[in-house]
Amino acid sequence: MSGGGLVIRNAEVDGRGGQDVRIADGRIVAIGKVPASADEVDARGGALIPGLADHHIHLFALAARQASVGLEDATTAAEVRARIERAAAGRAPGAWIRAVGYHESMAGELDRTALDQLAPRHPLRVQHQTGALWVLNTAALEAVDARSGPPSVERGADGAPTGRIWRGDAWLRARIGAEPPPLSPIGRELASRGVSSFTDASVTTDAAAAASLADAHRRGELPQRLTLMSGGALAPPADGAYAVGPVKVLLDDHALPPLDEFTEKIATARRWGRGVAVHCVTAAELALTLAAFETAGARPGDRIEHGGVIPEAAIGQIRILGLTVVTQPAFVRERGDRYLAEVDPAEQPDLYRCASLRAAGVPVAASSDAPYATPDPWIGVAAAVSRNTRGGQVLGGGERIGPAEALAMYLGAAASPAAPRRVVVGADADLCLLAAPIQTVLSEPSADLVAATVIAGRVVHGV
Repeated sequence: MSGGGLVIRNAEVDGRGGQDVRIADGRIVAIGKVPASADEVDARGGALIPGLADHHIHLFALAARQASVGLEDATTAAEVRARIERAAAGRAPGAWIRAVGYHESMAGELDRTALDQLAPRHPLRVQHQTGALWVLNTAALEAVDARSGPPSVERGADGAPTGRIWRGDAWLRARIGAEPPPLSPIGRELASRGVSSFTDASVTTDAAAAASLADAHRRGELPQRLTLMSGGALAPPADGAYAVGPVKVLLDDHALPPLDEFTEKIATARRWGRGVAVHCVTAAELALTLAAFETAGARPGDRIEHGGVIPEAAIGQIRILGLTVVTQPAFVRERGDRYLAEVDPAEQPDLYRCASLRAAGVPVAASSDAPYATPDPWIGVAAAVSRNTRGGQVLGGGERIGPAEALAMYLGAAASPAAPRRVVVGADADLCLLAAPIQTVLSEPSADLVAATVIAGRVVHGV
């Protein structure tokens, strides 16, 4: 359908049924009773809400995940072995195997010797659930010439690579030489879930990666609006194919930078006119982050990514600094059983907080962190409401929020992710049409109830 003159009839808008919404030039121009149009959609009484936003996603990694061996829900060493052996059986000797979502609770710590037993005739690389670690078998190490690799290549006492490579994505990508994976399946899949915008949070995004994402957007493969973080300088294109978001600071608990080095990164971001988004999963990472913002100064647009562990004593400081927390409710569902088994019960209330942050006045937005959790925002909505793990236990029940509040965490704009957008005259026509009134949808959130997705006034899914 064309972007000029689209009318959505008989929709529920802000709880009011029987509303017509007229769209022209990518914006909402009228709500109420509007004249007929050549392009019309019958909402059949379904709710019309702003298009959902994923405020922290990794698009290339998610696309690559489609062709990878998924291990996220494996629970035993036998399952890990069976999945990798099946992949090896379907590939010619010498073809790469890429597995993702591994955790040591499945089969212990991995090294090249352990992986050699799983795929002796194929170069194999396995990514840890955190995304911080790749483990390669001997064939893969030889293929990338790891003996001459950078410090990220871990070495044993004999100086030989162990197979473990920490934060070595860019180096591995250059050595393996793979073409960027197709992005159109991601665009289609997320459009079918009502997602109209992405903030890619990859620290490795450079001008070349940004250009690839921009080209995918221009070709319609990624119809969603794009905002890109980066670890270095990045300029927006003249045609607006993407916006430039905060500078990403990636912290690792085992190698935290000195405070002055961290504050200099913040100062550099300020010189570029950008906010700062800090990867904070542990209490130590959060403490350093808050100290850095206290020293360098915080400003609107600065963010804590994940907030995996937020001690109660830190909540007030986060509020005073005006930082936004961008969390991932689906981690409670997908990793909650492991957290319950491995995290000290006294610290479990600090995991992926939501209600307590909101009650204290801390802005909170939601995201997927896909591919490290499901990209489906409706699973995140349901998890924020129930705090149920995959095994049916409750993790942090005191952090539950209501379904309307949970959905609102996915409705912010990229520049202000914790401020929900509304369907009002003058707003961008980035919309999600649901197949039922909002109260029905919120009673059992599901992507199955997405009837259509509209981006910049153009229907990109459904109807």
